[in-house]
Amino acid sequence: MDKPNLKYCGIRNIEDLRIVSQSRADYIGFIFAESKRKVDPKDVKKWLQEIDISNKKLVAVFVNPTSKQLNDVLVEIPVDVIQFHGNETLAQMKHAKENHEEIMTWKALHHHENTLKQMEEFVDTVDGFVIDSRIKGAWGGTGVSFDWKAAPQYINYAWLHNKECFIAGGINEDNISRLLELKPQGIDLSSGIEVDDQKSEAKIQQIEERMLHYVNVSR
Repeated sequence: MDKPNLKYCGIRNIEDLRIVSQSRADYIGFIFAESKRKVDPKDVKKWLQEIDISNKKLVAVFVNPTSKQLNDVLVEIPVDVIQFHGNETLAQMKHAKENHEEIMTWKALHHHENTLKQMEEFVDTVDGFVIDSRIKGAWGGTGVSFDWKAAPQYINYAWLHNKECFIAGGINEDNISRLLELKPQGIDLSSGIEVDDQKSEAKIQQIEERMLHYVNVSR
């Protein structure tokens, strides 16, 4: 199989950014919503002036943002993807897409019995999906995985509609091999590449070594 797109999310500081800049990640995610991983766009702008990530795409993650919250970030940093990780409506997603046509939009959805129906609702508006675990009181970044028996239906639906589909939630060096067997288009990691709330070169190396046993890469 080809290498799935890797997204390393929740970058908190310039050292985190330095570590993931040297990785095989295709996407680097910054959180601009209330979270222990929330960052200030002005800080991110400074970090990007010191660390070269020109071979990777930048994802800005929001939860139910206002137009002002979006614009405050977009004026500071060169965002490639806006990831909406809250309970945004279809109308809100269409409005965001119309106002930021040059930027890809992803909708994060929590795994439950109606997730596929939600994908059907958003599929004509967004460029991709992130399927995450549903944990009460948290939007994401919980380190808990959902039942991956359901993952193939999400992966296949996105593939049939030419959309990205990232699997997120509780992925780490111990279980990524099992996930790779399902041939996901994308894998989204945050807590799974951290030690003591910091991104870990060792964890990333372990993740990527396991990935290389399953995939073909061009790098």
